[in-house]
Amino acid sequence: MQTNFTPKQLEDPATARSEQVLRTCVHCGFCTATCPTYQILGDELDSPRGRIYLIKDMLENGRKPDAKTVKHIDRCLSCLACMTTCPSGVHYMHLVDHAREYIEEHYDRPLTDRALRWVLARILPYPNRFRLALLGAKIGRPFARFMPDARLRAMLEMAPKTIPPVSRNDDPQTFAPETPKKMRVALMTGCAQKALNTDINDATIRLLTRLGCEVVVAEGAGCCGALTHHMGKTSESHATAAKNIRAWDAEMKGKGLDAIVINTSGCGTTVKDYGHMFREEPLAAEAEAVSKIAMDVSEVLMKLDLPQGADQELKVAYHAACSLQHGQQIKTYPKDLLKRAGFTVLEPKDPHLCCGSAGTYNLMQPEISKQLKDRKVQTLEARNPDIIAAGNIGCMMQIGSGTQVPIVHTVELLDWATGGPKPPAMLAAENGGTRPMDIPVLR
Repeated sequence: MQTNFTPKQLEDPATARSEQVLRTCVHCGFCTATCPTYQILGDELDSPRGRIYLIKDMLENGRKPDAKTVKHIDRCLSCLACMTTCPSGVHYMHLVDHAREYIEEHYDRPLTDRALRWVLARILPYPNRFRLALLGAKIGRPFARFMPDARLRAMLEMAPKTIPPVSRNDDPQTFAPETPKKMRVALMTGCAQKALNTDINDATIRLLTRLGCEVVVAEGAGCCGALTHHMGKTSESHATAAKNIRAWDAEMKGKGLDAIVINTSGCGTTVKDYGHMFREEPLAAEAEAVSKIAMDVSEVLMKLDLPQGADQELKVAYHAACSLQHGQQIKTYPKDLLKRAGFTVLEPKDPHLCCGSAGTYNLMQPEISKQLKDRKVQTLEARNPDIIAAGNIGCMMQIGSGTQVPIVHTVELLDWATGGPKPPAMLAAENGGTRPMDIPVLR
């Protein structure tokens, strides 16, 4: 694609990077075949190719974003299926992230939009605040149908039936390996996940220590910054990301780290991009070092000796989170691990398509999100599984709200197959929806 940025514009690193991305696009349109919003809405401007044209026009002309451009950029899930499909290697993620930052700086959103984004940015990345919000949403859930704004209804309906107690395993500390030490890793405990589902981190710690990892929860680490990053709130996202970089850098320079383990794939995609995000900042070297050893939990487990399990006689429908299969290009590891543990793995039709969660997308674009969720649930249930497994808390919440099939994180099943407790979601399904509260924390 031909571009016409001025030398002055290209002095801005973000604009220079966007020009590089734009120049790789050849208008082929392969991206439209795998774009969820284009499939649902049928509008060229709701396809990656259409959004690229809108972004190019906006950035080249340095113009104030108009409502039409903002609408179509906001509708993008950032599922990154287009990046998997693109034969030219267009790095759409960096382009759309720059566009969102530009919109945040130059567009005056309606008051209700600004208020919603402000609330989400100041609640979701903070586990204690999020817990209080979930409690309030749980109380208000019966009144959701009276809410005039679909986004407010979606926020109330998001509240889970039960809010798990705080897990002390998420506190800064070190867990010793149960078998001869093979690796020393830092576990990213996240933010929203600590409020929505504490079973995932607990299972991850049990599994890693059982397989010979010393697991450290680093002092000062927290939210990865993805939620605010994808809202275009760069200063906020970089502030939280910088805390992680400093916390993990201290561990790397102290006792050393072989990996930073991330069990929420949306966070993993962002942490692996820290090197790019901080390329022009004082923390550039530290950020690059963090990105190089950041790994999805499935990548780490593939390096360890997961024992071959007996046939579990359970059919697991595996949902591939977009941030894992497209953002990180990890497609087979989770399925390979589940098969090795003894589970029968089923894959739904169109596994490359998004479930509609996409960070805060299900709260800000609830109508489109619901259509994507309904389609995803239908394709998963069509395989008649005993369990649904995924590697991202957002996907788990989204899909779980539309099906009675228990949904668990991949590590919970692997933990159970190698000596850990049965996943609480499965026990809850067996007990008619009541979550047992006497499940051992680590043993």
